[in-house]
Amino acid sequence: MESTPTTSARPDAVAGIPMPALRNHAATHQEHLLEDLRRIVHAETPSHDKALLDAGLEVIRTLAVERLGEPQAEARTDGGVHGDVLDLRWPGRDVDGGEITELESSVLSVCHYDTVWPAGTITGWPLTAEGDRLTGPGVLDMKFGIVQTLWAVRALRELGVPHAPLRLLLTGDEEIGSTAGRPAIEAAAAQSALTLVPEPSAAGQPKDRRKGMVFADLTVHGVQAHAGLEPEKGASAVHALAAVVPDIVALASPDDGTTVTVGTFHGGTSRNVVAGQATCQVDVRVTEAAEQDRVAEGLRALRLPQPHAADPRLRLEIAVDANRPPMNPTPASRAAMDRVERLAAGLGRRITPAAVGGASDANFVSALGLPVLDGLGAVGEGPHAVHEHILVSEIAPQTALLAGLLADVAARP
Repeated sequence: MESTPTTSARPDAVAGIPMPALRNHAATHQEHLLEDLRRIVHAETPSHDKALLDAGLEVIRTLAVERLGEPQAEARTDGGVHGDVLDLRWPGRDVDGGEITELESSVLSVCHYDTVWPAGTITGWPLTAEGDRLTGPGVLDMKFGIVQTLWAVRALRELGVPHAPLRLLLTGDEEIGSTAGRPAIEAAAAQSALTLVPEPSAAGQPKDRRKGMVFADLTVHGVQAHAGLEPEKGASAVHALAAVVPDIVALASPDDGTTVTVGTFHGGTSRNVVAGQATCQVDVRVTEAAEQDRVAEGLRALRLPQPHAADPRLRLEIAVDANRPPMNPTPASRAAMDRVERLAAGLGRRITPAAVGGASDANFVSALGLPVLDGLGAVGEGPHAVHEHILVSEIAPQTALLAGLLADVAARP
């Protein structure tokens, strides 16, 4: 763990919650947890492959039932071309062993099961242990978070620790914008006492600030012509769109934490053809909502510069999606982070929340002013990269921390 240990003695319990015992339970059952992780990592779930997403979701549901029993309530929402949303609920336990079933008392765990890795990746890259590193496609981002959630509840049950009801929301399009997932996430968060997002941690630390995102797709339509015989009869979409790029990147404001990147640029059909069409994709990251609005409006206002603007054969199309609002600390989330700090002290750890450039589904919850904790998942490196991995030695403490939060919500509503 790359966090800093506390200098005080480690308590055996925090407000009656046996944090060391929860960590030891996860450590004792680590081999089972790893086998569960292997099952869902090997069930490939690329964001754009509906058939594999459906099959992978069935694998995850089967595993959840094996670990926690049939849910008390279940709903599945069709994601259309995207992955479906599966909403599973299990009751909590009070100090007398009775069930807690009230929806507003539940802790919501939001986990996306889609990954950036294409079908067939697992064939050449199965889940593999390399010392303390466990590597495989999607193991860090974020299939560990699913298994972590299940085993956190199982530990609480087997140790007889009172805990809040669990609501597990599984979404299948987080990596491509959460078009299908967002409405379900916002609705479920509004009905829950606390939302947890076990996305990868920041070297073992939760994340309390994430940048917001704006996506833009620009397309220029022109006229094709032979580049050698009659270039004057063409109107190059590539030349015109390239002239817009400086205006795109000029919308960045580094002093405000706003970055603008043209990530892709495609156009034309051949070297000797005046390009009839060109497209580019733009990624924007912002720290404040006002910047998100400014850049989104700036993108929508883009026009072809001269001399291209004077050519009626050239046409610019712009599609802008202010995809995720920025996530910054709110009073509700600060109070939730206080819970994390107290519970982590029971494991001898000090919490220093991190700010990161990437966005997650926690951004949606934070924007509603609701309590949300993000980055509670695996410790590792390399999301979306071929060195993606988690640290096996940090599985038990991260799982214990998630379990502690479920117990703390029951003990301190």
